[in-house]
Parts: sequence; C-alpha cells; structure tokens
Amino acid sequence: MTQLSSLKQHFSPSRVNIYFSIVCFLFPPVLGSVVSFVYNGGGLSSVLLIALKKRRLNVDRAMMALTVALYAYCAANIMASVANNAISRDAAHLIPLVTFLLFPFSYSTWSITQKPTLARVAVRSSMAACFVALLLAAIQQHWLGMRAEGGAGNAIVFATVACLAVTVCVAAVLSGIEQHRGLLICATFAGMIAIVYSGTRIIWLALLIAGLAVVLINRHRLKDRDTARALLALVAISIVVAVFGFEMISGRLDFLRSDWDMLGAHGSSDTSLGIRVALWEIGLKAFREMPLFGHGVGASQLLIKQGFQDLFAKSEGFNHFHNGFLTALVQAGILGAMTLAAIFAVAARNAALVLRDSADPVERFGATMIVVVVITYLTGGMTGILIGHDILDSVLMVFLVCGTYLASGRQVPLMDDPILPPVAEELPPSSSAS
Repeated sequence: MTQLSSLKQHFSPSRVNIYFSIVCFLFPPVLGSVVSFVYNGGGLSSVLLIALKKRRLNVDRAMMALTVALYAYCAANIMASVANNAISRDAAHLIPLVTFLLFPFSYSTWSITQKPTLARVAVRSSMAACFVALLLAAIQQHWLGMRAEGGAGNAIVFATVACLAVTVCVAAVLSGIEQHRGLLICATFAGMIAIVYSGTRIIWLALLIAGLAVVLINRHRLKDRDTARALLALVAISIVVAVFGFEMISGRLDFLRSDWDMLGAHGSSDTSLGIRVALWEIGLKAFREMPLFGHGVGASQLLIKQGFQDLFAKSEGFNHFHNGFLTALVQAGILGAMTLAAIFAVAARNAALVLRDSADPVERFGATMIVVVVITYLTGGMTGILIGHDILDSVLMVFLVCGTYLASGRQVPLMDDPILPPVAEELPPSSSAS
C-alpha cells in the first residue's frame, strides 16, 4: 500500500508536468522528432483532460491573444485549400496545424506547475541539451565526417534548437534565477561550439542578435558584481568559440562569397545561394498569380518543381521557398502571411509589456524566452524554414506556452494533487526584484 502511494505521488499531475517539461527542453537537439510526438501527445491528452473536467481551461489575456493569432493562421491555411478546391490534396499537409491548435490546452495543463519550478526545469534541461548537442556534433563532425545535425537530422533545425538552448542558459546566468552559473557558462560554451559545427550561417547571426537582446533585457543587473563577472565570462567564451571555429566560420563565409560571385557573374542556380534566389523568384511569381488566398499548403513542391523546370530546365525537390513569409504568401496568400506575422507580433508584444512593467525575475525570464524564440525563428526563417517542420513547430509552441505562462500567466493548482514544495527559496538572493 505504501509502495502504491509512493508510485502515485511520483506520477502526480505536477510531477508528470515536470517530466514532460524535461523532455520538451532536453530532446529537440538530442532526439529530434521525438519532441514532436511528446508535445502533440501531451496536447491531445490535455484536450481529453479538459473535456473530462479534470483540468480547467486557463484563460488569461496574453494566452487568448496568442491563441487568436494561432487559430487565425490555421484558418487562413484551411481557407486557402478550400478556395483552391484542394482539401483532399492538402489534407496531409493540414494535419500539422494541430500542433498550433493545441496551444491553449497545453497552456492550461502546463500552468498547474509552479512558475519557479518550471523555470528551473527549463534552464537545467536546456543546460543538459547543450552538453549532449556538443557530444553529438563532435561525433558527427570528427568521426562520421559530416555536417553536424544532432538528433534532428537537419543541420539548420539542429542549430536552431541548440541556439534556443544556449540563449536560455545565457538568460539564466544574467537573470540570476539559477545558482549554478559556472555550469551554465560551460553549457553555453558547449552549445555555441555545437552551433559552429552545424555550419549554419544564419543561426550564427540569430545567436548573436538573441544574445545581445538577452544582455539588454538584463542590463539593469550588470550593477551586481557577480552578474558583471558572468557577462565577462560569456564574452570571453564567445571569443574562444570564434577563435576555435575560425577555420570553419571563414570557410563557410568564403563559400557564401563564392556563391555570391557566381550568382552575380553567371546567374548560377547550382550553388546554395543560387538555389535560394531561384526559389525566391519562383515563389514571388507564384504569389503574384494568386495573391489573396494562395495556392494551398500542398502546392509548394509541385510549384517549385515546375518552376525549376521552366526557368532552369532541371528538377529540384523542395517543399518550401527558404523564406518563411514567402512560403506563407504562396501557400495561403496575403492572409496567410499576415496571420503568420501576427503570431510573432503578439508574442513579442506580450513579452514587451512584461519587461516594461515587471521586476519579478521569473516573469522577466519567461518574457526573455519569448523574445529569443521570436528573434531566432524570424532570423532563421529569412533564408530557411520559419514554421512547417515538425520539430520547429513543436519547439515554438513549447517556448510560447512556457514563456507566456511564466511571464504573464497565473497558476491553476489542483486541489487533489500533492504539489511539489515551492522552490522560490532556492533562488539565489540576487534574483530578488531590483
């Protein structure tokens, strides 16, 4: 009987949320698509729990604003398929929209977790993710002789989720919500090297912008001597990483310069940059043909194949246009692009309001999570995938759900749940409101 009671406590809703959160923050760079199954499975179970009245739908202003934006984006994509009489053709491509539709239900279940506990789990899981990402990247780079792609199976996706893990560690170091600053700085170092190994130039830029944003958000804390020292340590390891990866970084930049020269001199579409420019030309032409509703979410691959055949007499197999907003314009027209932009605009506004009005370190950390995911996705999406990839979609929802809840949500405790003891007292003294 005692064993049964202990087992029940280990799998109480609060503890299950913690295990679930660990997986969602640890797995993206390590096991890739597993995080998609976990997040979507958790979201569907949340729908069931709410339907059975075992959970309450936790409605607040920030969550509702983001839910409206996400649902409008999904509606725009469905409307595009209806307008093109292509529901049957697009059905398989519309199914991934479920990830976005699950947002309010996942938010409601996640918000039974105490905020300091969730913040600590996010930080420590991201820290572990950085170390394992470096291990995988080093094995792939030096042993297998391949461009590092971690467990994601795609170098760009791997770099994107590793960038988020690194910036979470940086935010934890500078905000003071986690005591183990030394380990976090080491994890940042590991994650940055993994990103260099990925060879993903656009994410190098995203990491720089997101890192500067985190510093600016926490600039008021630089008066604290320990925080100032931590920042100097972060700057030092950034320099070390730049020196360590100089050969690879300069090589990738030389490739970009060479691609640019070939594109300018010969209009070549045989290089990485040339292919992207060709995709943009094909995408803009397709958008001009159907600007309002687009061609439907299932039309991209056929349009790209036909476009390369018509323009360059060759076949290329892509299912997106290497620009997130151009892909949305082609698939769902102006409405699709506007609603996609609204998701990031609403998220950024939610974060900005908290950063302006709140001095609570956990709330500011949640807002910082939103800021770094918006910066990382928008920067990476300029030359790659913004949304529409299972790992990227799931990780975006994880950060928006947890960031929004930590920043401006309210906890909904369960009366019959043995909730974990508060961890606020475990935060270092420097994390108090300043």
